[in-house]
Amino acid sequence: MEEDYIFKKENYQIVGILYEVHKNLGKGFSEIVYKDALEYEFSNHNIPFEREKEFKVKYKDIFLKHKFYADFVVYNNIILEIKTVECFNPSHYNQCINYLKISGYELAILANFHSNSLEYKRIIDTKKNNL
Repeated sequence: MEEDYIFKKENYQIVGILYEVHKNLGKGFSEIVYKDALEYEFSNHNIPFEREKEFKVKYKDIFLKHKFYADFVVYNNIILEIKTVECFNPSHYNQCINYLKISGYELAILANFHSNSLEYKRIIDTKKNNL
């Protein structure tokens, strides 16, 4: 089963950086502060990333006017969404699923910096991957 764990190495590196940021900043800041710190860490570790990656929504033969912006795309294929909320709710998961759907990527990581310890979830597009 372990060989089916998609982006295992990349996931491990991203989560390690999430913990590093949380260890240094703790809880209580706004999302933008954590995003700035993550940008610093990704750059320091030479991890390819794009912040506020824009995605267009295709509907039939057109692209809709509304666009989505993922907090980060890391390693050119993993969506990273940052939250500072009491707890995850279905809209957070749905946001990641929609990003996976429109991007064609297979993995999103949803991270919450609100608590005393970091909370994160891996969200996999099961239509692309039979996990």
